[in-house]
Amino acid sequence: MQQEEIWDIDAAQRYDTPGEGMFAPEVLEPAVDRLAELAGDGQVLEFALGTGRVAVPLAERGVPVTGIELSPAMIDQLRTKVDEATISVIVGDMATAVAPGKYTLVYLVFNTISNLLTQAEQVACFRNAARHLTPGGRFVIELWVPELRKLPPGQQATVWHCEPGYIGLDTYDILRQHVVSHHFRFDESKQAQLFRSPHRYIWPAELDLMAQLAGFELETRHADWAGAEFTAESRSHVSVYRISPDH
Repeated sequence: MQQEEIWDIDAAQRYDTPGEGMFAPEVLEPAVDRLAELAGDGQVLEFALGTGRVAVPLAERGVPVTGIELSPAMIDQLRTKVDEATISVIVGDMATAVAPGKYTLVYLVFNTISNLLTQAEQVACFRNAARHLTPGGRFVIELWVPELRKLPPGQQATVWHCEPGYIGLDTYDILRQHVVSHHFRFDESKQAQLFRSPHRYIWPAELDLMAQLAGFELETRHADWAGAEFTAESRSHVSVYRISPDH
């Protein structure tokens, strides 16, 4: 399926989970705090803005936010929260779409760069970020670390979350660095609801090389938005890349 088909009206209406999951204060607030700090007094651009999970609280703090978003349905959901004057959105692909102006910060959160399913598209995303930045500006990526150590020989799937009413599992195509995330939601009935999304996973070292190709250098990498140390056991990372001052 194409990304436009995945992020349809049903997905957009189910996306927001106020106070829970990725909308939980302990998850969202450190991200907004860190991004506001990195933005300083400049304008920021979010790639794959979605329904505004991060952009809306940033704008509420007085940070000027513009977004690029592929899904009209997700933008419609955003518009139930804020208008165009508060957060301007360009409809398009984060690897190619161009927003007007220059920004001190471009950010891409919650693993979304992996929605681009080829290495070439992911490199193009870095180059698109560089295109939008002022000299010395930053590109921030939040991304999970592939959990291939959990895969015994011959096994292609891992269960990464299990709780009453929900099971999350990933199926891997190691040859192509592809993974499909399967989200099963169910109740006491015999029926379950399934949502699937394909991704291309990226190792941190590969991500750093993509950054170099676009003129970035790694400035910091932490295990979370609060600044925890990134280690071999970290399941995700927040990486801050900086473009050359001569850019």
